[in-house]
Amino acid sequence: MPRPSDESTSPADTDPDRWSAKALASALRRHFGHRRFRPGQEQVIRTLLAGRPALAVFPTGGGKSACYQLPALLLPGSTLVVSPLIALMRDQVEALRARGLAAARLDSTLPPDEAAEVIRQWSAGELRLLYVAPERLAGESFRQLMQRHPPALLAIDEAHCISEWGHHFRPDYLKLAPLAHAWRLPRVLALTATATPAVATDIRRAFGIAEADHVQLSFHRPNLQLTVEPCADGRRLDRLRRELERTLKRPGSAVVYVTRQETAAMVAAGLERGGVAARAYHAGLPAALRAETQAGFMAGNLRVIVATIAFGMGIDKPDIRLVVHYNMPKSLENYSQEIGRAGRDGRRARCLWLACADDLTVLENFIYGDTPTPQAVRNLLDHVLRLGPRFDLSVHDLSTACDMRLAVVETLLTYLELEGVIEAGRRFHAEYKIHLLQPLERILTGRGQDERRLLAALLTAGREGRRWRTLQLTELAEPLGRSLDELDLALGWLGASGDAEVRPTRPRQSYRRLQEVTGSDLQQLAGRLHRRCLQREQRELQRLHQVLELARLSSCLTAALTAHFGETLAAPCGHCDRCRRPSKVRPLTDRAAPAVSDSEVGQVRQLAAEAHPALRTARQRARFLCGLPSPAATRARLQRDDRYGLLAKLPFATVLELCEAIRA
Repeated sequence: MPRPSDESTSPADTDPDRWSAKALASALRRHFGHRRFRPGQEQVIRTLLAGRPALAVFPTGGGKSACYQLPALLLPGSTLVVSPLIALMRDQVEALRARGLAAARLDSTLPPDEAAEVIRQWSAGELRLLYVAPERLAGESFRQLMQRHPPALLAIDEAHCISEWGHHFRPDYLKLAPLAHAWRLPRVLALTATATPAVATDIRRAFGIAEADHVQLSFHRPNLQLTVEPCADGRRLDRLRRELERTLKRPGSAVVYVTRQETAAMVAAGLERGGVAARAYHAGLPAALRAETQAGFMAGNLRVIVATIAFGMGIDKPDIRLVVHYNMPKSLENYSQEIGRAGRDGRRARCLWLACADDLTVLENFIYGDTPTPQAVRNLLDHVLRLGPRFDLSVHDLSTACDMRLAVVETLLTYLELEGVIEAGRRFHAEYKIHLLQPLERILTGRGQDERRLLAALLTAGREGRRWRTLQLTELAEPLGRSLDELDLALGWLGASGDAEVRPTRPRQSYRRLQEVTGSDLQQLAGRLHRRCLQREQRELQRLHQVLELARLSSCLTAALTAHFGETLAAPCGHCDRCRRPSKVRPLTDRAAPAVSDSEVGQVRQLAAEAHPALRTARQRARFLCGLPSPAATRARLQRDDRYGLLAKLPFATVLELCEAIRA
């Protein structure tokens, strides 16, 4: 990998006055082969070169990456890029390396020896760009590395995730602003494709970004024809097939978005039966099948993909001629991102939403099902705060113990950090499974005395199975007189050397308790955390109803969508269905209000009488009957029960009321 000194500049070179328009354009052409900047890029780059933080709100496909990649080559020092997707990081790093630029990524897929080499390169100043996931910054050792060798520029992709008003809130993003302040970074670039005025204000406040350094491009895409067409649930598949048949007569491809994994499989199979070649894509498929499906779609061998929102981020395919929302989008931000994948070649593309108000119930139920009860929040606090001044825990185990989804537990733990109650330390694996590929004597040959002693102790400890030896590191550290870091590193190198198969399991997170919380203080803390959960629930519901309002509009859809992001069109767009065919616009029917049958009441009564440990409370049974996964029910494999999702057509509140009335 070439050293950054090949392209480096002196501090004087970063004087913004030195960079004329011609000089910056020359640097862009030399490093990336582009003849000119896209709108907004040069303004963002000049702000960073001047030593100020910036916010770039560029719609999907607007050229966000150049806004930090070019400054990374012009500034002395290294740039740290926070990105939420491993696949996207990998693509960016490979593209930069292909241009001879010193870039690397640090993620969970790297073998220990490669990760150690990346850390060495950062410490030695040999990297221009390092890509990491936001969770990486939660680790104590990585934070210490950044304190010793701070970046010249911190670039944060998908920055709307730091705001609880954002549609893809991720708790680890909340920690980025305090870290940027702790490292005293003058240059921070927040990037997002979807920031409403409220989200943009949150981001600017968090990173001290001046309003004048907030660069926002228009969300108006003149080549996209937006159509919202009311369609009854039972007619959607046939309507979709006809639309695809028409689209596929010409070159190009299509993406169909659905809400649930089961719907993706059902729609793809239905299209195949109707003569339209299609494949499903969702997070529940094996990784190899997902990769094969995406590769086939990108290569043009597969023209139709039916996907949940697990598909799309980082996808840059120019010839998508049709994006269909088979189900209702979760938010206007999601809708904007998803239709933004159409027509990236600038040619006309169609964006069709087959609107059915019945979808609202499923989406609302997901939101309600995630909100913990006050008692569940208190249970989590009792569990965490009694573990002592220094402790570690498995977030997965805590999720099961409290029967909260993993994302909810992670959010509550982050809230505790922001409240100053706990501080996250290192992440590690409590258990390793080892399978030797060489005799022990051969593995130890040629190693130093200390390393031989440690490996011999490790490889003869633990529980021996037919194939795998299982090691509990937390039990071995003290008897061996070694830290968990040392054991972790030794086993990592053993696997990297090819002498053994090494499988780390049972990930754990260490914490330090910063303050003792008891009595009324604990009650007040539990109340504050629960109120934050309720506020989040209301924000999510509000986002859903904004989507429904769009479907009910009789005026320009494009104008309404751009207004959501703080932009006012001078006139109606002229190319959405409301502008092109106002007389043919049909009103959206209200969602159905199905009743509970006597048979269904009987099954709810039977479920309560069975008193299954994973369905002890009325709320647990309501989630189960609405088809909402929960850790306890998943571990008990209750999704195989025929009653799972029995009342998914009903609002969660109705099902919860029924379950509270019918107790065990």
